[in-house]
Amino acid sequence: MLTLHHLEKSRSHRIVWLLELLELDYRIKTYQRDPKTLLAPAELKQVHPLGKSPILSDDELVVAESGAIIEYLLQRYGQGRLQPAAEDINSWVNYRYWLHYAEGSLMPLLLMKLVFTQIPKQPMPFFVKPVAKGISGKVMQRLVDPNLTTHLAFLEQQLEGKTWLLGDWLSAADVQMSFPMQALAARSDLTEYPRIAAYVQRIEEEPAWQRVVSKAGKLELPA
Repeated sequence: MLTLHHLEKSRSHRIVWLLELLELDYRIKTYQRDPKTLLAPAELKQVHPLGKSPILSDDELVVAESGAIIEYLLQRYGQGRLQPAAEDINSWVNYRYWLHYAEGSLMPLLLMKLVFTQIPKQPMPFFVKPVAKGISGKVMQRLVDPNLTTHLAFLEQQLEGKTWLLGDWLSAADVQMSFPMQALAARSDLTEYPRIAAYVQRIEEEPAWQRVVSKAGKLELPA
């Protein structure tokens, strides 16, 4: 029996999407974030030592990390679905790129943006707040925002003439990229990036994603 250990407001929504796309039987065990720290509960460490979601249990086997879970599900249950044909080398290279780009390049920047946006809002002595705000502002101005602008332009260009990342067909690369793209849409002005905005809209209108919402709730990102 497949069990997805699902943390609210997290990357694990995309694993629910994959399970729905593959039409697999599974159950969801949902965990709530700490309302003050927004961290995952200690209970998740009973499933995997790092206590990070998503975690997939397949009977006694435990698989952690989104990319590893995606590859496991496709290899064991995919029957060739949602990935390129083995002989299509160009598509395979592109497919693998997006699987790694999501967490290796894009998510670190989005996390930095979240952290440095939140630092000035935290409780601290009044005389420290201007310093914290100044440092956070400089990091955002000199590092985070310029890099995000570069990535937004790159993604907008990559989506030209495409419905999904590999063309006209939905793949597991789109599943892996769904969370950072939805995070971009939630936290960025996409007026100048209509292809990204349309891509996120397609994700959220996709029938299997609609089933995700009905089973796991709407994806809401930590404020």
